[in-house]
Amino acid sequence: MLLALIRHGQTDWNLALRMQGRSDIPLNATGREQARLAASALAGEPWDVVVSSPLGRARETAEIIAAALGVPLGGTYDELLEQDFGVAEGTHVSELYVRWPDREWAGKEPDDEVGARGVRGLERIAHDHTAARVIAVAHGTLIRHTLAEISGHEPRHYPKLENASSSYVDRADAAWRVRTVGGADFAVVLPDLEAAADEAARLAG
Repeated sequence: MLLALIRHGQTDWNLALRMQGRSDIPLNATGREQARLAASALAGEPWDVVVSSPLGRARETAEIIAAALGVPLGGTYDELLEQDFGVAEGTHVSELYVRWPDREWAGKEPDDEVGARGVRGLERIAHDHTAARVIAVAHGTLIRHTLAEISGHEPRHYPKLENASSSYVDRADAAWRVRTVGGADFAVVLPDLEAAADEAARLAG
């Protein structure tokens, strides 16, 4: 099974650098154009279905991609929802460390639960679309945590994923594998992940 995890297109809160989380902020005009460009980039390969997170920005991105590729639009998966940022949603990213130096605030979904939830979503998709080639539109933090859960690295060491970027994973012998991260081969990203892990371990003593 091959699965392309696509981050949704841009919203006004993305543009304004505000924490978005579960807040259901719609795509803006740039986001819709990014979705069309993502479809063009995906058009060179065959796809069987497009699924998504239930949030509007992900669902509309999925609708645009499915229509452009002439691929069926499938269901939504709650496991693909963005991390819940609780009271921090709507906050400018520059204020986060000022207001919450430990990055802990009321209503936040624990970081260590996000990746496992994402992998459960992949398993549900694999069950519903056996051996298919699936495009799944989700959210930046959810995708980074899911990739990290699969590869065994820290999510914070993964690079930022741009709006409408794609990250490929595949599944063989019941195990998921990261193939690309934001369009870059995993082999290119891996040395930076390992270097970041080594530095974190050095600083920890």
